[in-house]
Amino acid sequence: MGGFSLKIRELLFSSVLLLCIFSRVALALSPDGQALVNFRISVLGSDGVLKQWRPEDSDPCGWKGVLCDPKSKRVISLILPDHKLSGSISPDIGKLDQLQFLALHDNNFYGTIPPALGNCTKLKSLFLQGNYLSGWIPDELGNLPELENLDLSSNSLSGNIPPSLGKLNNLVSFNVSTNFLVGQIPTDGHLANFGNDSFLGNRNLCGQQISQDCKAGGPSFSRSPVAAQNQSKNGRLLISASATVGALLLVALMCFWGCFLYKRLGKNDGKSLAMDVCAGASIVMFHGDLPYSSKDIIKKLETLNGEHIIGSGGFGTVYKLAMDDGNVFALKRIIKMNEGFDRFFERELEILGSIKHRYLVNLRGYCNSPTSKLLIYDFLSGGSLDEVLHERSEQLDWGARLTVIMGAAKGLAYLHHDCSPRVIHRDIKASNILLDGNFEARVSDFGLAKLLGDEESHITTIVAGTFGYLAPEYMQSGRATEKTDVYSFGVLVLEVISGKRPTDASYIEKGFNIVGWLNFLASENRRMEIVDPHCERVQTESLDALLSVATQCVSSSPDDRPTMHRVVQILESEVMTPCPSDFYDSNSD
Repeated sequence: MGGFSLKIRELLFSSVLLLCIFSRVALALSPDGQALVNFRISVLGSDGVLKQWRPEDSDPCGWKGVLCDPKSKRVISLILPDHKLSGSISPDIGKLDQLQFLALHDNNFYGTIPPALGNCTKLKSLFLQGNYLSGWIPDELGNLPELENLDLSSNSLSGNIPPSLGKLNNLVSFNVSTNFLVGQIPTDGHLANFGNDSFLGNRNLCGQQISQDCKAGGPSFSRSPVAAQNQSKNGRLLISASATVGALLLVALMCFWGCFLYKRLGKNDGKSLAMDVCAGASIVMFHGDLPYSSKDIIKKLETLNGEHIIGSGGFGTVYKLAMDDGNVFALKRIIKMNEGFDRFFERELEILGSIKHRYLVNLRGYCNSPTSKLLIYDFLSGGSLDEVLHERSEQLDWGARLTVIMGAAKGLAYLHHDCSPRVIHRDIKASNILLDGNFEARVSDFGLAKLLGDEESHITTIVAGTFGYLAPEYMQSGRATEKTDVYSFGVLVLEVISGKRPTDASYIEKGFNIVGWLNFLASENRRMEIVDPHCERVQTESLDALLSVATQCVSSSPDDRPTMHRVVQILESEVMTPCPSDFYDSNSD
């Protein structure tokens, strides 16, 4: 009995100690900081941008992505686009009642948009596009009287567009394109002022804004008032229950926080590829490009684990594969999806293995295992263009940037015009342009796009790509052509010139993307302002010619865009040299 009492006292002491620690953290950090800590807890993955968010700080004003009012120290901006953030968006974000600017676009957030955002009544700009958010658009967003910019495009949102958004009288930009919204677009209030471009890619929407008549009995999923009332009652019941077990929840929260820190900061990923290649694996080599026996390659593959990961993307995880003779390759692991995967992919890989060009990343072979395909590519020491432009301290001078643009153009031109069958890439972006040690560019991941036969119409309807690089007609119709690739290349050129991502916050807060910003500067005769201020030795003559090419590539009309063969010719004659040269040979290499 005495031992049992001792254990009870130890548990009580531990609980009190945890509560004291939590109380000290709560006292040290401002309420806005506490809300952001809870936001961080909900984020299960990132590129490390949140590591410097320290709960022991007195306020969050020095945290990356956070901007505070200098006098009140209240958070007014949270800007974290394109940081590979995954998880749900914490409803605690609604406690930032002085928040004016929220940009979480181009990440991997999933779950629903928290209705608590309706409490941020000072909010002027909300950018959540390019994530995996689902569920309804909350009615509560109509409670943001100062909202000027709202972008929820390129998610998986469903249901109706809430009529409450019509109350947003200050709204100047509105975009819910590329979702699964249905029903009639509300015509009451301010939503009547927006046209087709705000609603593209929602096949079951109708209304006067998109010149689509609404048929009687069409899809509509309005909320039931009874259901809403029951939801409110359930919410009050949940609050009461939470108050009853508050102490236990605090202890659980501290345990969760400890586990979270251990998982994010202290635990190494020891997962290996041994299970992929342990049984039934075979190596396929193209044209003798891998001077090793299958046994030697499989033996090396079995040693790869999380420590060898050098990147990840939409198609799979990439590992660094170092052979005993010092040669290094990049290994892309692609999980098999279904029974038909093998037949489809092996047929594509046979074609990809035959595509060789100086400005394309070479596919050497692949390992066929029961659970995945392990594609073996050349390893390029310079990393991706995205890393060089946005994540490293090194700066590319003007000559290096032109070299990168020229290499990417030649690689894409070869795919479009000289490769058989011709290839539409569909995902041209900075992270798919790899660099060697001399900053020469190679186009990667082209083989995982749809391959087209010469007899076909050169159109594919499988939607792919990355938000910010997609051509307007592709977002609307889902049809990819060579001209949609040309548009993405034009965006890439602007990204290289400016040093900023296509959806950089500096553009978004003005209501533009990088293409809109270029057009605005051109109308003001201020095109020089788009150039990265850190870029040295910029030549005005070549800059003017390059901006002219980029402007043609990002034309809203596909017919007005040049072919990639023509782009290379212009770059050679007007940007790289004063007169045409023999540098581009589409049939070389």
